[in-house]
Parts: sequence; structure tokens; C-alpha cells
Amino acid sequence: MSKQPHYWLVKSEPGAFSWDDLCACPGRRTHWDGIRNYQARNFIRDDIKRGDQILFYHSNAKPAGIVGLAEVLREAYPDPTQFDPEDGHYDAKSDPAAPRWLMFDLGARRALANFVSLEDLKQAPALASMAVVQRGQRLSIQPVTSTEWAQVLDMGKAQPKAKK
Repeated sequence: MSKQPHYWLVKSEPGAFSWDDLCACPGRRTHWDGIRNYQARNFIRDDIKRGDQILFYHSNAKPAGIVGLAEVLREAYPDPTQFDPEDGHYDAKSDPAAPRWLMFDLGARRALANFVSLEDLKQAPALASMAVVQRGQRLSIQPVTSTEWAQVLDMGKAQPKAKK
């Protein structure tokens, strides 16, 4: 019996790291580091698994919205930026023997044929409970239900991943 993938939304400001930046990475893959929120860290540590599917969301953009689909390629491992005093994500209280912060690897799969803006998401009744449309929801990693995933794929004119 194979595990069903979980679905996630990851947010990134396009001026810091965009969908195009991910697609330009070697192998169209990178590590997702710099997470400094305990709830998001717990998702990485406990829930995000290899093969999980990701909606890549441009935040703090005009307009903000979902631009592409990605996949988890490697599960949680220590984020080295927490130990580097020269890095903006340095955490002096993090102990290398018991790292506080984790990261994972993701890979770009494909851009959506249609950009799905935050306004589009808010106007879709099936997405009324989606975390990204809730006021004050600022987490950079958010769970997405299978119903929400299917709705976004439909709105973005993307086909679901073929079964193996």
C-alpha cells in the first residue's frame, strides 16, 4: 500500500526567491531554509514527506498568488544557516547537537498554465477555509487539503500528477 501524498503551500517573496529562481536552480531543485516559526518548523519535522506536492505561492507581490507546482524531494534535515553568524537566519541559541531549525528539499515540477491570484482563491467558495485566504495567516508553509489542491489545479489549468 503506497502512502498518499500530502499537499502544501509554500510562500516566497519573488524579490527574495521566485518561481523562476527555483526553475533556474541546478536540476530545478533547492533546499527550503530560513524557516524561523515553530509551527512551520513542526510541519517540516513531523509532516512533510518525500513525494508530497507543493503549491508555490508568490507572497508580498502585486498580485500575490500561486505560480507553480513543486514536490518534496528530501525530508527534514538541520538548516545550517542557524549556526552561521554571518547569515540573516542565525540563531545564537540553536545547538549543533540538537538543531532547533530544519529545512527540506523541493523541486519544481511545472508552472501553472493560469496564474491563480489570492483574489481568485478568495472568490472560490470551495477554498473559503484554505489557510492562505484567512486574515492574519502568515505562515510560510501551510497544509492544503486534497479538495483545495484539486480546486487550485482546476483554476490553474494543471493536470494532476499521473499515477505510477
